[in-house]
Formats: sequence, C-alpha cells, structure tokens
Amino acid sequence: MNSVTDVNSEMQIARRQFLEKGLVGGAALATLMASSVRSGPALGSDAEQPASPLAARPLPHFVPRARRIIWLTQAGAPSQLELFDHKPGLVKYFDQDLPDSVRAGQRLTGMTSGQKRLPVAPSAWRFRPYGECGMWLSELLPHTGSLADEICLIRTLHTEAINHDPAMTLLQTGHQIAGRPAFGAWISYGLGSENDELPAFAAMISRPSGPTNAQPLHERMWGSGFLPSRYQGVRFSSGSDPVLYLSNPQGMTPGRRRAMLDDAAELNQLRYRETQDPETLARIDQYEMAFRMQAAVPELADLSQESAHVFESYGPESRKPGTFAANCILARRLAERGVRFIQLYHRGWDQHASLPSGIASQCYDTDQPTAALLKDLRERGLLDDTLVIWGGEFGRTVYSQGTLTRTDYGRDHHPRCYSVWMAGAGVKKGHVHGETDDFSYNIARDPVHIHDLNATALHLLGLDHTRLTWRFQGRDYRLTDVHGELVNGVLA
Repeated sequence: MNSVTDVNSEMQIARRQFLEKGLVGGAALATLMASSVRSGPALGSDAEQPASPLAARPLPHFVPRARRIIWLTQAGAPSQLELFDHKPGLVKYFDQDLPDSVRAGQRLTGMTSGQKRLPVAPSAWRFRPYGECGMWLSELLPHTGSLADEICLIRTLHTEAINHDPAMTLLQTGHQIAGRPAFGAWISYGLGSENDELPAFAAMISRPSGPTNAQPLHERMWGSGFLPSRYQGVRFSSGSDPVLYLSNPQGMTPGRRRAMLDDAAELNQLRYRETQDPETLARIDQYEMAFRMQAAVPELADLSQESAHVFESYGPESRKPGTFAANCILARRLAERGVRFIQLYHRGWDQHASLPSGIASQCYDTDQPTAALLKDLRERGLLDDTLVIWGGEFGRTVYSQGTLTRTDYGRDHHPRCYSVWMAGAGVKKGHVHGETDDFSYNIARDPVHIHDLNATALHLLGLDHTRLTWRFQGRDYRLTDVHGELVNGVLA
C-alpha cells in the first residue's frame, strides 16, 4: 500500500472514531444513538412528506381529535381488584380454592404453579360509586374518583404476556421481543414535532416512596427500534442535568459548541454522500436538537416558576424532584410546549406479598398527582386535545400468592383481564367499557386487546394504524403488528 493510501485510510479511521466517540456525549444525546437503518417510510400513499423528517405534518391520515398523548404507565401491574373492578361477591369465597371451571386450565406463572392451593382473596379495600355517572372505584382513589365523570374506564384489557418485561415491551412496542419502535417513536415519525427546541417524545421514570418491588425498565421502552434514531424518546431525569450531558463541559462556550457542530455536520454530510446511510442524517438532526435543547430544557425543567397553588394541588411529594407528582407537573409543561408524546413510568406495583400496604403506598404516590394533572390540563384548555392514559402491563390474580389473611395477601400476574382508563380528547366521559366474570379472571363481554388500545389511541391522533408503517428487512412493520381493531365503544 502506498503512502497516500495509508494516510487516507488513517484519516478515515480517525474521522470515524471522532464521529462515533468524540461528539456523542458532548452533543447531549448519547442515549439517542441506534444501529443504522437502511430502509424507508411507508406512511400511506396520500400522506404528505414534510421537508424535514422532524417537522410537524400538516395533516395526518384524517382529522385528529388529539394533538398529544400523556401516558401514565404504572410499571409492575396494579391490581384491578383493589382499584377498578368491584367484586363484592368474593367475600363469600374467602380462602376457598378458585373453581377449576373459572381457571379452565389457564397457565400459571412459576411463582404460583407450585402452590398446593389457589385461595380466593377478596379485596381488603371498599369501593363506592363516584360522580354523576356512578362509576365504582376503590377508596384508595378518592382524587381520581372525584374526576370519574371525565374518565373512560376499560375493564377488559388483555394481553398474551405473563411476565413483566415481555408484557411491558408488548404494551409499548406491539411485540414481546425487543427490537421494535416504542409507541412514542411511531408518533414522532408519524406526526413530527410542534416544537423544534424540544423532542417530540419525552420519557420520565419515578420510584415509589415506600418499600416495594420495583421492576427495572429498559431503554427500549422509549427506543426507536428499526426507525431512525431521530425518533427515539429523550429521557428526562431529576439530576442537575435534566437530560444527560445537557450542559457544556468546563471551558466550552456556546460559540465553540456551535462551530464544532457545524464542522461535524460537514463531516457527516461527506459520510452520507459516501454511504447513503440515513442514520448519518439522523445523527446531524440529533446534534442540532441537542444544541437547541441546551437553551430550552433548563427553563422547561425549572419547576420553581410554578405557583404555590400548583404544588398544593399536586400533593406533598410534588416539590421533590423525580417523584411521580413532580413528573406530572413537568408533563403538563411539556404538553404546553407542544411535545407530542409524554410517557411517565411509575415503578413499584408488583405486589406478590403484602399487597394491601404496598398498594396503599403506591396510590399515595399517584392518586392526587394524577387527578391534579387532569384538572390542570382542563383548566388550561389542554384536556380537549390531550389524550391521557393510565394503566400497567397486565393485571393481578383473584387468588392469593403465599399466606392469606383478610388483611394481608399477595397477588400473582394475570394477563387475562385488567383495567386501564383514558380521559380527554375524543373519549367518552364517565363511561365503563367491558365486564369481567365474578372473579375478575375472565372477560364476560367487550374484550380489548393491547393492539386494540394502541390502534384506538393512534386513531384519536388522526393516524390509521394499518397505514402507519415502516419498511424494514423486506416487509412493512407497524405498531399493531398484523392485529388491532378500533374500540368504537370508548369513542365520544
């Protein structure tokens, strides 16, 4: 090899190392990098393609009811029996084995398959009707209950997944196996962003205040999968930098940062002309977004601008960074600024034992802030075009896992039926959809699959779930895989 070739080869290696290692952390979005995607969009033949892939689309598939979604994801699977699915008749079955006719041979997890008995455990908490609609909810949810007339409660959601990680992955990406884009990434791709200084998709995680079993969450829950990484969610945290590497390192001025990004963009454009890799263009978009976020995010995340009344309404935990209550305030601030998809994860709902005390602690963390968020959105005129969804990845068994008393018991995973609720743009108010059997074990009428829920949420955003696709490895993929039906019964 001659000397010129040697020099060129070394320059190519040096440039690649500079692009892949030197700039990613400094550009504030290291978590947004993903593998190269060599495929293209298929948004529907009549969908308008914007000049910029991150620009807001002038019109989705049809006129939307909602402009954004706030998804209050309760990771760990809240028990529908303690919160939403009133079963007073279970009292007479206390400590009796679940009838074989109810279980009908359905599989159990490894945590209860070895139990000699499956003793029925009635809820230790009372229910009562709330609102003019008379929706029956638990005494654990007095604040949510005060807004029953705003809520559309679905009691018959079901899923195939029986363990946390695949169930959460299915809920978020439409598939139990990792590698698909998250719901928010599909929205970012399908609708674009209404604010060029903030990402279209934001995610936050809060820990429980009490001692509970908090399941881990993986970055794929807000990842872009095979979509270009420009559509991936940005995680906001409670640290000194709300987004990783947001602040410039010591000695780096905004002017120097701008000059460095301009030079990096030129190098990336050269790289793109050589490889035609669309991920190279996505990288340029990410660097530019990171630079703009350095100005916009500190003001966004500064909750000290909020009034004392706001903190009072969201509850005593709202002044503590990183709590569910504080994240609810931040979610409203993101909604005000045009962020399309806002995902809040609250961990700790996995109560295999000591459920009564554990679920009471979780409701302390979430009930008042959730209701305050709905009221806040309504008062600011945002609820009319915001879809709010509350729920977890599956439900809980009617039988107790482990020791059973009238005041202490646990519940195992139950994918056959569970409850979620929706509120806001385009959904029926004060409405209950579906019914389960007397044991909240099987669906009696109006089943709703995860894919149906996702198809309906996309519909409210003006997107046809069968047409929001991306061609990858020779086939068109979509959030709902090859499934999903619109749940007309929940639409206003």
